[in-house]
Amino acid sequence: MEAVSSETAIIRAEGQGERRWFFGGGVHTWKARAGETGGAFLLFEDQMAGGKMTPLHSHPDSDETMYILEGEILVHVDGADHRIGAGGLVVAPRGVPHAFMVVSDSARMLCLHTPGCCEAFYWDASTPLSADGAAGGSPDGTAGAGPVDFGNVQESARRNGGIVLLGPPPFATP
Repeated sequence: MEAVSSETAIIRAEGQGERRWFFGGGVHTWKARAGETGGAFLLFEDQMAGGKMTPLHSHPDSDETMYILEGEILVHVDGADHRIGAGGLVVAPRGVPHAFMVVSDSARMLCLHTPGCCEAFYWDASTPLSADGAAGGSPDGTAGAGPVDFGNVQESARRNGGIVLLGPPPFATP
């Protein structure tokens, strides 16, 4: 499928964009949806609490770029671990196994998928937050905005594709 440029400009200020609790942990603020970009990309901000980690996974049809805005993560890409702080960048090319863990008290990053073909996975593995930040939690939309539910994440991956879950988080537990 060939990506086509969006015919309409997308302008969203800080804090604007639909906010959703991701069942893998974290609050996503959707900055540009795939439908708005003609499928070219998906961009969301991810605000996460310390200790959040992802399972080892890959995206078979999209490159995932993570730009760290605040905090620090430990990222495991293609078998090696790297500490990435604010201003740092990680690009996991399509098909490359990767995972990350938030090692600071909290972290905030921009997550860009090119093309935006895995949007259905994230959408189905999340739920909208109310104006007060509740999907069952805190108004600031950080830790506790909702329950972590990896069963829901796995089911969304099965139903929608866009991600291949390869195994548990590859990080040593304290």
